Amino acid sequence: MDSKRQQKVSRLIQKEMGELFQRDTKGIFGGAFITVTHVKISPDLGVASIYLSFLKNNNQNAILQNIRENTKQVRKMLGEKVGKQLRIVPQLVFHIDDTVEYAANIDKILSGLDIPPAKNEDEENEDE
Repeated sequence: MDSKRQQKVSRLIQKEMGELFQRDTKGIFGGAFITVTHVKISPDLGVASIYLSFLKNNNQNAILQNIRENTKQVRKMLGEKVGKQLRIVPQLVFHIDDTVEYAANIDKILSGLDIPPAKNEDEENEDE
């Protein structure tokens, strides 16, 4: 369980990173629509794991690689936004958030299962 401070910093970073990706970095990442789905901050507030979702884009790994190559610039931009609220801007580690695809895959698997209907009590008593 994260501390209140971790939760507060995570929310702040998620909000600011979301705005950065929507407004300030469009040119850097080719106009890709990038959503920050979740931020997990380390207990010492030194590392932020940022989970991203890419809409309408088939080459997620290329965009993620581009983001990772520009992490220093993105961190500097984040620092300009949160510098007054955070003493130290955490190191940024970016990940693809694949929970939507994972959930869709689980739904597909479950819908493909052939589960016979359960017998009601009357039918079970007749079998005996």
